[in-house]
Amino acid sequence: MGATLRALRALVLLACFHLLGLLLLVLLGALDWVAWRWAPAGWALRTYVLSVVLAVPVVRGMLMLRTPRDEGVAGVRVTDAEEPRLWAAVRDLAGLVGTRAPDEIRLTADMNAAVTEDARLLGLRGGTRRLYLGLPLVAGLSEARLRAVVAHELGHYAHSDTRLSGITERSRLHVSRTVDRFEVRSDLKLAKERARQERKSARRIARGRPAREVSTTGVGVSYRAMARIYTAYGRFSLRATRSDSRRQEIAADLAAARIAGRDATASALCALPVLDTAYEFYLNSYATLGVEFGMLPPHGDVFGGVRHLLGARAGELAGTLATPSPESEPATPYDSHPPTAERVAAVEALPDDGRAAEEERPAFDLFASPEEALRAVEDATLAPEALLMRRLDWPDLVHEAMTARYVRDTEQLRAAVATSAGPDGTVDADRLRREAEAVLDAIATDAVRDLLERLPMSEEAAAATGRARREFARSALRRELARLLTAVLASDGRARWQLSWSAPASLLLPDGYAGELPAALDAAVADPPDTERLRTLLTAGRSPYRVPTEPPAACPLPSS
Repeated sequence: MGATLRALRALVLLACFHLLGLLLLVLLGALDWVAWRWAPAGWALRTYVLSVVLAVPVVRGMLMLRTPRDEGVAGVRVTDAEEPRLWAAVRDLAGLVGTRAPDEIRLTADMNAAVTEDARLLGLRGGTRRLYLGLPLVAGLSEARLRAVVAHELGHYAHSDTRLSGITERSRLHVSRTVDRFEVRSDLKLAKERARQERKSARRIARGRPAREVSTTGVGVSYRAMARIYTAYGRFSLRATRSDSRRQEIAADLAAARIAGRDATASALCALPVLDTAYEFYLNSYATLGVEFGMLPPHGDVFGGVRHLLGARAGELAGTLATPSPESEPATPYDSHPPTAERVAAVEALPDDGRAAEEERPAFDLFASPEEALRAVEDATLAPEALLMRRLDWPDLVHEAMTARYVRDTEQLRAAVATSAGPDGTVDADRLRREAEAVLDAIATDAVRDLLERLPMSEEAAAATGRARREFARSALRRELARLLTAVLASDGRARWQLSWSAPASLLLPDGYAGELPAALDAAVADPPDTERLRTLLTAGRSPYRVPTEPPAACPLPSS
């Protein structure tokens, strides 16, 4: 479907929204007329009030005339003078695609690239064009793949996709806001009715009479009915426009393949979902590891540190980047993008263009200063309170964050025998060791039973009795003791958590501890308990770190 027909259909859908509003207003007016002619005065008055209340959200939705403008994404605008190679590449690609280059390039912290256009007069006239380029995405792509991604986005300009999106977005926003207004009114009416019935029940109880059950059945039904009407229209409109959106994505893919090369485009399409999963894993497991304790990675590495992960796991990712991953969810009529496998198949069906052996340079080669760009995006994206957090090098961040986690996780065990924090809310190494000794004292006496009852317990353990319950308790106590001893050793410097980009963090223990610790833990939870071996490990002097003889288990990336 050409741009003219797509624009016409978008205008028809927008007009239908207003026609739907007019129809509903006519029906409400007809209801008022019927009530005026035949209903008793009391019922007629209620009908008038209901009609006015229902008509207000409809009229407000119809009068929302302004086309939603691009509100922007948190990021940094870069000029031609700041990033000349990047701008030259984008302008070159725009010329090859056959469209006007964007007016702005904004760098973001997203694993994504996108384009917008502030079109005017319902898309009849173009406006400011913006290209949003996520630096984490750039970190995971070669220059050829990045060119394919940018060419794809510029293809949306060439096909007038961004210009016409304003009409479609206006229709979608009209519907969603109207539905929201009806749902808010329904919720308010429900809350008001519930509060009224609860007050009435309270008065009945005060008189010594039984309270009645609160029932809100039927309350707000008129609002919910109106919301369902608009929701149904919204789904119809979305189905009508999403099919075009999927075709536009395929068309943009083919334009990218023509400009940047078939193989580079197919490879970029395969890489995007894998990189997105890797980035989410990085943010959860590395970048935010110490946030709850007020710690962040070095300046520029909150988002840019994903480069370390991708580099260390290049072999693991190599296979998944070569072929499209199976879709986790089936395609639906409401999807804006076709399945990745379908998009790759459409690109690979093109004739071989002989560009498979192009040199694989990092995409950051297009940037004058990647580190400066990463720092600038970080400063523009993070919340003010995050910018005030302590910055630590990666090895120190992993050690301090993991130690703080173990100290926090043992708080319940330590609280059973002592106050867990100092006057300023912290726990120093000496205090932690004293509390650990107090726990061992409790284990060596009858006080251990009270301590066991205060440990977290699974549902199965809580339901067990007799010997089974004692075994569950012994297992839980052993686990908590292991955590506590780890927290003590890491806090006073005798052990250290070691950073790894290809596996979970590993703990470097003093010489002899790896062999002695399991036996000492077993002895401490035996019947009768023997805590002397653990006390020896707890009070032994400093020793050099020892690298574990067995490497930690690999931590594969989640499946995309």
